[in-house]
Amino acid sequence: MASAVEAFLRAAGLPMEDENLVDTPKRVADAWSREFLDGYGQTPGEVLGKTFSAPRGSSRELVVVTGLRFHSMCPHHLLPVTGVAHVAYVPGKHVAGFGGLSALVDCFAHRLILQEDLAREVAGSLARELGSPATACIIEAEQACLRMRGPQQRDAITHAEAYEGELRRDGALRRELWARLGARR
Repeated sequence: MASAVEAFLRAAGLPMEDENLVDTPKRVADAWSREFLDGYGQTPGEVLGKTFSAPRGSSRELVVVTGLRFHSMCPHHLLPVTGVAHVAYVPGKHVAGFGGLSALVDCFAHRLILQEDLAREVAGSLARELGSPATACIIEAEQACLRMRGPQQRDAITHAEAYEGELRRDGALRRELWARLGARR
């Protein structure tokens, strides 16, 4: 990866003997492999960690965590995406620790992934890993490719939603979720 970055910088006509660029290929390779693409080496089950039996009587009760900050890279332009994810599920067989929910978002965010797919992967993984009858992931993000290039919409916020199970249908449970999300604003 460092060799490819060096070749890219040389192709851009930059002087690789510049003291500011000498170690750039290695730094870029380290950042990409350890921070931007490390999600490829993880599975949803691993990052959720130990799960616990769902408490008795917890069916149809929403667990909602809002404001999970994340960063990702746009697969189209390799530019940053930063935002917040709001994750919700109804306990099925198991519940997860709140830190595991944040780690699940990062597991997929640290891949080259579209925002829409990120929301779908999180919601789908929660349904599978926890045996949840209802899951959701709502993402609000700032896309550098929209803000810095092309139309340069500097104030644009993008939104993506994904629902599984009972939350897929518009009903009381989904309205309850959106009431909680609205209450946090």
